[in-house]
This record gives sequence, structure tokens and C-alpha cells, in this order.
Amino acid sequence: MDQVMTVETSFEQIGGIKCIRELVDHFYDLMELEEGYAHLRSIHSQDLSNSRERLYLFLVGWLGGPDLYSPVHGHPRLRARHLPFAIGIKERDQWLACMFQALNDLGVEGELATKLHEAFFKTGDWMRNQQG
Repeated sequence: MDQVMTVETSFEQIGGIKCIRELVDHFYDLMELEEGYAHLRSIHSQDLSNSRERLYLFLVGWLGGPDLYSPVHGHPRLRARHLPFAIGIKERDQWLACMFQALNDLGVEGELATKLHEAFFKTGDWMRNQQG
């Protein structure tokens, strides 16, 4: 009998829908509460509910879970949707620092943390549309 190896997706490793919701909520809570993320917070709208929902829906699919984003909002087109915002190294680094803190605070560690840090950095750097 052949053995089939199953590889857990990042979605499964992080704990699924519930944990992704917690991650997104903690990320935006940190952005609102921590002075070190004030600049990042200032480039978002006053009401973060739409941002929270869109990031949550996107991350579920991006991490290997069901595609919840596209049926509601169409193709993510991340870079195109963020072009109206000036995103340079400072904005990228604050977003990443806030996300990495949220991951750490929620106990994401080891290989999964390393994998997510690398993936978020690659995506965040690709989103830059300013030199500095």
C-alpha cells in the first residue's frame, strides 16, 4: 500500500479561520495602540473595520485556506489596490514589524514563523511604490 504524505498548509498550521481572525484583530489593535506604528496608522482610514475584514478574507486564502476574498471583492490585485497609497521602506517596515509582533504575541514560532516572515517580507517589499 502506498503511503500518501499530506503537507499541512500555513492555514492549517496557524490554526485556521479562528486564529487568522485573532491575528488580524491583534494586528490592527497594535496599530491603533502602539506609538511605534503611529505612521502606519495615519495612512489608514479612521474606521479600520473594512481594512480588518479585507485583510482577514485575503489572509485566509493566501495562507492556503478557502478563497473567501475573491467571491466578494474580485481578484486581490494587491499592488494595484495599494497604488493610491505611498508605500516606501518606512511603511513596509512598520507594517511588517506590526505583523511580526502580532504573530509573536499569538505564539506563532519555529518553522511556521520563519516561513511567514519570509512570505510577508517578500509581499511587503513587492508592494513598495516609493523609493524611500
